[in-house]
Amino acid sequence: MTIRVVMAGATGWVGRAMIPVISAQNDMALAGAVARNAAGQDSGSALGLTPNGTIVSATLEAALAALSDVVVDYTKPDVVKQNTLLAISKGRHVVIGTSGLSAADYAEIDKAAKAKGVGVLAAGNFSITATLMKRFALMAAKYVPDVEIIDYASAKKPDAPSGTARELAEALAAVRGASTARPVADVLGVPETRGAAVGAGAGVQVHALRLPSYILSCEALFGLPDERLTIRHDAGSSAAPYVAGTLLAIREVGNIKGLVRGLDALMD
Repeated sequence: MTIRVVMAGATGWVGRAMIPVISAQNDMALAGAVARNAAGQDSGSALGLTPNGTIVSATLEAALAALSDVVVDYTKPDVVKQNTLLAISKGRHVVIGTSGLSAADYAEIDKAAKAKGVGVLAAGNFSITATLMKRFALMAAKYVPDVEIIDYASAKKPDAPSGTARELAEALAAVRGASTARPVADVLGVPETRGAAVGAGAGVQVHALRLPSYILSCEALFGLPDERLTIRHDAGSSAAPYVAGTLLAIREVGNIKGLVRGLDALMD
């Protein structure tokens, strides 16, 4: 069975890499592409590639006029929720690679997807090695309760923390023991410098750095008396690390009902 895919954010960093790869898969077909700045153009030509016959739409709603099965969203934090709920309402499965959604947003998406009987797979990072970082950190948190996260990204990244750091913090908060750190409410000086708590309960402290020359990195730091452990993932300058994970999500999201978060849910 051929999976018909709509790529939202077709001319973006990851979208540019996904367009030719989707077209090259034996079990997939590019059914639509969305990018306001390239609307009306052939999606291959818009990227400087060989024409592929799929015309870029200005909006997701326009792209969904054609038959499709899965919408992949690599757009922007301010439109991803609207895109996802629209795709769900049209009976499409959704793969979310865009960061910026809150726990409340995910709960709303999960409810809508279950009501419509479709699947949504959202990951803060579709890189295989970033997924392994999360898995190893969750293993460590069962034995070392004191953990904090440093989230590195470019100076222009619009959201903080990144999807990678948010997803990691929420997962760690669910499995870690009680922290021995002084509660932030009791910190003297400028308590805000202790970062923000992300996740259920007391949460996990996340510190977001936004500086030139950084692309995307995420670091989980664990501490016990007289010993420390750091688990870190660094992304390079290309979108290549996210391609394989996104393809896996496209193939598996049709087997899901409701929302699943994290590529690690599909591993093994």
